[in-house]
Amino acid sequence: MANSKRDLFVKRRLRVRNRLRKTNSGKLRLTVHRSNKNISAQLIDDVNGVTVAAASSLEKDLGMTGKNNVEAAAKVGAALAERAKKAKVEECYFDRGGFLFHGKVKALADAAREGGLKF
Repeated sequence: MANSKRDLFVKRRLRVRNRLRKTNSGKLRLTVHRSNKNISAQLIDDVNGVTVAAASSLEKDLGMTGKNNVEAAAKVGAALAERAKKAKVEECYFDRGGFLFHGKVKALADAAREGGLKF
């Protein structure tokens, strides 16, 4: 067992991202990052290398600064969906990175879907 927890995470993240890039070319990518204290999400245009919309629990207007729970993830997902509508984005694909699609990541995805994003 020479693999550390971080190495396994990086391998999982690359495996997920490469599989998504093969099947969803041309669409925007909704990425999620979850730390111990915060959660954030971005809509990225990989062709141009530009972030179209972003939301994070660090933003003061969301009122969840420094929180990383399911409620904060849902607010971040709803805020991202609203900003994506302003940027006229309706479709994307969901890149969970190396994180499991469970709990906070799932709550963010569900809130983004309810806000109008299709993935």
